[in-house]
Amino acid sequence: MPSRHHDIADDLRHQITTGRIKPGERLRSEAGLADRYKVSTVTLRSALAVLQGEGLVEKIHGKGNFVRRPLRKIMYVGGWGTLDPWTAAEAALMVTVRSTTVQADGHLTTLLKVPTGSSLAEFFCVSHEGESPHGLARIYIPRDLAPAGVFDDESSYQEAVTRFAVLGPPPAAVRETVSARPPTSDEASTLRTSTAAAVLAITRVATDSTGRVIEAALLVFPGDRADAVFTIHHVTDERQAQG
Repeated sequence: MPSRHHDIADDLRHQITTGRIKPGERLRSEAGLADRYKVSTVTLRSALAVLQGEGLVEKIHGKGNFVRRPLRKIMYVGGWGTLDPWTAAEAALMVTVRSTTVQADGHLTTLLKVPTGSSLAEFFCVSHEGESPHGLARIYIPRDLAPAGVFDDESSYQEAVTRFAVLGPPPAAVRETVSARPPTSDEASTLRTSTAAAVLAITRVATDSTGRVIEAALLVFPGDRADAVFTIHHVTDERQAQG
């Protein structure tokens, strides 16, 4: 037999899908909804959690619960190209970038193959359309490879970072590991998604012709807001082609 919180979720879902409650509209306060449905706030929050998990409702800290506007998907292009925010839409995504210098430790020493304490340039990027976030990236490169003035002049790297691309010359090889997993609490907060909803996590490591790692990027996209496309080009040996 359906529980009370599922009955409430069904009723709210019907109001949302039929347009009675419109996209972007703020729901009544949790106390007000609990009073309306004659249930405790605990039961009411369980109902809202169902809708949040379905992507119909999002809770914005300090503001309340809102009906989520339909979100268009973005395309992650695997290999050298990375995030392309201009696919399948007329409006470009905006990207905020925060840069700093960090010391390598833990998994960063493994990813970049550098000693503990090595100086790295870190770029924390969040792509968003209006107030809706679409993805985040933490990009790391050895500090000595950071372009001159990169921490002083945002325009010198904004376009490259906007596409989540490496800041240096094209690499000789790019290795990407893709997985679906629950988001961390920080990722869920930044991307405004449920901790129960899967995210697409991509770890990209680029190396030069000597095998040195020139970039390591940790990319995270909500599973309902991104598609990933990977294209493999087969190289034909000219001698075989002529034979």
